Amino acid sequence: MRLIAAALAMCFAVASPARAAENNWTLDRLMNTLGAKKSGRAHFTETRYLKIAQQPLESSGELVFNAPDHLEKHTVSPKPENLVVDGDMLTVDRNGHKTTVPLRNYPELGAFIESIQATLAGNRFALEKAYKVSVDGHGDEWTMTLIPTDSRMVAKVASIVLAGTGDSLTRVEIKQADGDHSLMRLQDASAQ
Repeated sequence: MRLIAAALAMCFAVASPARAAENNWTLDRLMNTLGAKKSGRAHFTETRYLKIAQQPLESSGELVFNAPDHLEKHTVSPKPENLVVDGDMLTVDRNGHKTTVPLRNYPELGAFIESIQATLAGNRFALEKAYKVSVDGHGDEWTMTLIPTDSRMVAKVASIVLAGTGDSLTRVEIKQADGDHSLMRLQDASAQ
């Protein structure tokens, strides 16, 4: 789920200068705006709220995206971990052990990543194959809510809420079906 949050965050974290507030902010306009950027970096701070933990779990690091299908999440705190999606392959590098698996072996995760790639490409129709998608607000303050439609996804994820200003994403919240949830805050690092 952390890779999924990172990947979703990455697809929106790369920002160009914010556009002026406009009425009529539609899903098509949001997809066109967010899909226009083909690469970028963002610093993240993620807070995970788990029923089995007495306190929230905090992590931070950097996200990297290169179109059309390369996503990286480099966690530096509390301990190093690298997650990389390159095409259909997921590589996890943790505690000196590197494991690579094809996403097709994990249909729920594969479907989730495919929807992320659709978002990155600005492909509204591919995104709507896996989610009920709604957009609220306007250009200077918007939210996009994704509700899974596939029963396997519904068993894992209740909703994903993305919020941003103009063409930059500032927050990604994932609510899991079991009640756990995570909140990722983003800061563009492309210019640094």
